Amino acid sequence: MTNKRHGRMKRGIFAGLGIFMGLIILSQAAWAGNYSEEQELVDKATIVIQRILSDQQMGWARAHLQSAEAIIIFPSFMKGAFIVGGEGGSGVALARDAKTGEWSYPAFFTMGSVSFGLQIGGKISELLLMVMTRKGLDALLSASIKLGGDVGVAAGPVGVGAKGKLTDIVAYAHSKGAFAGISLDGGVLAPRNDYNEAYYGKPVPVSDILIRRVVKNPGADHLREVVSKIRK
Repeated sequence: MTNKRHGRMKRGIFAGLGIFMGLIILSQAAWAGNYSEEQELVDKATIVIQRILSDQQMGWARAHLQSAEAIIIFPSFMKGAFIVGGEGGSGVALARDAKTGEWSYPAFFTMGSVSFGLQIGGKISELLLMVMTRKGLDALLSASIKLGGDVGVAAGPVGVGAKGKLTDIVAYAHSKGAFAGISLDGGVLAPRNDYNEAYYGKPVPVSDILIRRVVKNPGADHLREVVSKIRK
């Protein structure tokens, strides 16, 4: 057995254990009766980031995760509707400190866009956005961001030996067991200030969460730990 194959197997085993433990945490918290929507989103994001980046086709994303300025994880993102097509979902963003490499506590975001046309049916995907430039990170601190307008966005490279071009944000989708890059031109990202306030117990701007890091919630410690340990 080669070291490369052994590494893939080891990564898959650890990812499986992590997802299993995440499901146990979700179940225990739900039974406790004090499980908030915000904490549920954080815990689901923890499971999703492990599932997406444990796939062997996601080598580029793993290799560049610890050099990304930030990531945004959407555990559930719906696309498509009858006649009027729409996209939407809520997610969590974490920023990486350029000096220490430490990941921030999460800030909550929503993303949506509307397009007109015959789009019968719908699809729910898990999305991962990797913010690769300082321009992209700075944009997260604004009231809203138009993808493809305020910042560049491109489908993330998938597959063995995949190579990506430099852009502000690269995007990945996981749906029905398949991984793929996805184009999100026209999507609008905005902070979920209500979630941020509920999770940290006071009104708090995104910059105080991602950059100045003046608030904490131990409920997100596991997510931060998982992200910090993901390597190529």
